[in-house]
Amino acid sequence: MSPSNKPGDLAGAISDVAAPKTIPAWASIRESRRSSAAVAGASGRPGLSGLAIGALLEWLQGNGQPAFRAKQIRDSVWRHNAATADELRGLPAALQHAVGEAFRVDTIEDDEVTVSDGGLTEKTLHRLAGGALVESVLMHYPARGYDGGGRALHRERHTLCISSQAGCAVGCPFCATGELGFGRDLSTAEIVDQVRHAARRLAPTGRHLTNVVFMGMGEPLLNLDRVLESVAILADPLQFGLGARHVVVSTSGVVPGIRRLTALGPQFTLAISLHAARDPLRDVLVPLNRRWPVAEVVAAARDHARVTGRRVSFEYVMISGVNDTDVDADALARLLHGDLAHVNLIPMNPVAHTPWQASSPERVAAFAARVRHNGIGVTIRANRGQDAGAACGQLAANRAGEPPAPTVAHRREVIIRASEAALRGERSGEALSESLEAAVKPRSVRR
Repeated sequence: MSPSNKPGDLAGAISDVAAPKTIPAWASIRESRRSSAAVAGASGRPGLSGLAIGALLEWLQGNGQPAFRAKQIRDSVWRHNAATADELRGLPAALQHAVGEAFRVDTIEDDEVTVSDGGLTEKTLHRLAGGALVESVLMHYPARGYDGGGRALHRERHTLCISSQAGCAVGCPFCATGELGFGRDLSTAEIVDQVRHAARRLAPTGRHLTNVVFMGMGEPLLNLDRVLESVAILADPLQFGLGARHVVVSTSGVVPGIRRLTALGPQFTLAISLHAARDPLRDVLVPLNRRWPVAEVVAAARDHARVTGRRVSFEYVMISGVNDTDVDADALARLLHGDLAHVNLIPMNPVAHTPWQASSPERVAAFAARVRHNGIGVTIRANRGQDAGAACGQLAANRAGEPPAPTVAHRREVIIRASEAALRGERSGEALSESLEAAVKPRSVRR
């Protein structure tokens, strides 16, 4: 099939390879979280795609193999996207077998793809070692706006949203992943293999990924070492070769992690999951705010923009009657005034365990206009894949099964009480949950 640059042809081209794949029924995700945490993401064999070149050379030397085999293996993984040891090109059969015994050529054991929006959104549930489940979302944006010569003013894009952890300890109440709790960190290979799977899906149409965003399951800066290794692999022209400027790393506000990134001076874009500009409300919406208040988070982001010269994006989920008032818009504008920043407004995807709904399009537009009036750049993001479990963690949550009705009712009641108090300007003084405290303490300050 020859790819077309015309926007009307994109959905048809993608849909030819977008049929959902049926996979066996899996154990409850809550059970798999416990088992996967015990194995720490490993089947005893490291993932080949996350292996440092020095480690690969050392293994080859120890097995009596010449150094040039490392380039053959790397090219097979990154140029030809090998999924099995048999697909490692140029290697003798005995060496293919040995590599397969020592490493996992693909760390994703199985996946299930759900397609929506006429083929423009593909949400994938990946199963990893130990039964851990994570999600990625591939979003296709057709070229649009043509000049007199027929050239697109806005090029065709294919953006992949990937996960850095199985589950999440932060526990934002509007997020389906937060309901699941924290399972484990992903290894470097498990992160980049999500990208390789998406690239494999695009290949038959002659298309390629243009952007990768770390906005899936998990808090990237609580698995920062593995995330940085993954970004380096994605940017390396000898590996995936995407380029760091096409990568976005998001955080809900792990300030020591932001400071560490600033010191490293990366070229990828930093995004802050802000969601509220007032501490009482952000304490509820982003529990991590109880450790690092919003002003401290924004100050760290401001320093990051100043040092790196890279504009910081602030993500803001719009929740009707909660954080979408004129008071919130003005507070947001004051908080970001004068910063090298841009705000993305995102209508909330419905999540079963919360009592909230997305702000209306009219309210989102009015909020955006008010923030823009104060000199802050704003983009309104359209929801994608609502018929495919669009909310982060929703497919995995569906695998977990519905929690008991009394549990859902109690959770909703707690959320309502907390948000009502926050809207009155009252801070609860509640500490971090035990799981979030355990996640934050050892890792947010790692150097």
